[in-house]
Amino acid sequence: MSFPTHRPRRLRTTPAMRRLTAEHRLSASELILPAFIREGLAEPNPIASMPGVQQHTTDTLKRAAAEAVQLGVGGIMLFGIPAVRDAAGTASLDPDGVLNKAIRDVRAEVGDDLVIMSDVCLDEFTDHGHCGVLDAHGYVDNDATLEIYGRMAVAQADAGAHVLGPSGMMDGQVGVIRQALEDAGHVNTAVVAYAAKYASAFYGPFREAVDSQLKGDRRTYQMDAANRREAILEVELDLAEGADMVMVKPAMSYLDILADVAAMSPVPVAAYQISGEYSMIEAAAANGWIDRRAAITESVLGIKRAGANMVLTYWASELAGWLKES
Repeated sequence: MSFPTHRPRRLRTTPAMRRLTAEHRLSASELILPAFIREGLAEPNPIASMPGVQQHTTDTLKRAAAEAVQLGVGGIMLFGIPAVRDAAGTASLDPDGVLNKAIRDVRAEVGDDLVIMSDVCLDEFTDHGHCGVLDAHGYVDNDATLEIYGRMAVAQADAGAHVLGPSGMMDGQVGVIRQALEDAGHVNTAVVAYAAKYASAFYGPFREAVDSQLKGDRRTYQMDAANRREAILEVELDLAEGADMVMVKPAMSYLDILADVAAMSPVPVAAYQISGEYSMIEAAAANGWIDRRAAITESVLGIKRAGANMVLTYWASELAGWLKES
């Protein structure tokens, strides 16, 4: 059976027909807004490489969280930038430090109306910019880092985070964090594991966003872009350690990985549309080369189509507003 029996264009004839027969849809409740807060700011600080994104003050962060609630956004992922860094990232453990205070402030502002997520990683807090502490040879010490991650996780849960996002790609991090939370009585605090996080060239603008001190790269702990099967192993290990959700990061260049993980995961799957993806679309749109709104919507829909149950995107609130309009 072929043409003219089959005319697939019949289901594309009108906007109403296309809406009726769409296989995938975007929902604001599936979007997560990454947000940066920097200690000591009197005014929000625009991030030059990410037009429209800024380092927040306490007041602007609370307003952004409240706006996200009004627009129906599902969650917010918080990243903190301290005024003082050291080799062990000790500011990450301070109950009154920038990230833990931000969690408390946002929780006080929006309560349980928004899922508050926080980054469990040392890269923003160390003076060398790596995601863990270094040994005498400059290699990231996996097990010494895990001990700090456990304490960070408890501090963030104490501050009111609903979900913790260990993003450092240390072996065993989910298990250590899960046990630390259980021991501290935070039995209902969820963990979204950055299970398949790749060493990517597209993180560049994020490093400006968090004022990264990194010299070199993170290829000894983040995954190699050439590897596909390894992602399933990483996901399986995090699931065995108690991950409540798993994440693929980045999204754009790893949609095959996302589809693989979505096909096998028994828990919800997140994908992070990272800074470089954001900045490329913004730059192309600013030059008039693409339709900004259409490109943003299509890019996020592509991530959803590949299998993501939730998408971290810097356009979360803006996209939610468009969805509300329509």
